Amino acid sequence: MRSLFLILVGILAGAFTDKPAYLIYNQQLKPSSYEALLQQAANADVVLFGELHNNPISHWLQLELTKDLYQRKKQQLILGAEMFEADNQLVLTEYGQGKITTQQLEAEAKVWPNFRTDYKPLVDFAQSESIPFVATNIPRRYASIVAKKGLEELSRLSPEAQQAIAPLPVTVDLTLPGYADMLKMGGMHSSSGSVAAENMAKAQAIKDATMAHFILKNWKKGQTFLHFNGSYHSQNFEGIYWYLKKANPDLRVVTIATVEETNLSVPKEAKPELAHFILVVPETMTKTH
Repeated sequence: MRSLFLILVGILAGAFTDKPAYLIYNQQLKPSSYEALLQQAANADVVLFGELHNNPISHWLQLELTKDLYQRKKQQLILGAEMFEADNQLVLTEYGQGKITTQQLEAEAKVWPNFRTDYKPLVDFAQSESIPFVATNIPRRYASIVAKKGLEELSRLSPEAQQAIAPLPVTVDLTLPGYADMLKMGGMHSSSGSVAAENMAKAQAIKDATMAHFILKNWKKGQTFLHFNGSYHSQNFEGIYWYLKKANPDLRVVTIATVEETNLSVPKEAKPELAHFILVVPETMTKTH
């Protein structure tokens, strides 16, 4: 009897000292599961996986979700990412087809500094299974033009340049909370500050609109398009999500947001309605860069 008691005490102690690497919550901030996320993702037209760019749990779960969705969807799965700009699509496609090396991809596709640890596993899996991988983001030089001079400057670009951007003119609703917050953070206390802040919000919007555009351009009915982006680009059902639903209200879109917390079981940073699924990770988790 005493030995049984000690075993039970050990089990209970283990339960209270366990340190999970992540927990998943639903839209109402109630505990959920990876299986529930996978099921909804498999039934979706588009999945927006909002990551924290330097968080290894985000990147690991992205790869796991990609593999598991492929088992269910096979060639009906398509991938895309904010981390690749639309004018680098040819280079990304050539890598996916095995025509160029990793070194050539890195030299020519403006890959992010954490490409090898965080995004190469996704691209390599796509290559191994012949899954299309779409470069969805606006070229950063054009987003920079908007941030400095305004959205109207994009119409002055050549027709060839505009092929890498969402069709103009782009509707921007600066009353959406995400963009409105950028206006506040940018400073609205002076006329010059107001213009600068508005251009920064519009630069964010043109990124969102362009990513939504290339998702829809490459998606076909019956497919699931799994898209990887910073959480800010799709949380609160704004950003990319807003542009997708504006273009196609019937589109079934599932969103995932990633949040860091000091206590995973008592989240304070995560809020209800942040996303369909909220991935909560420890704020002390090792960073990838």
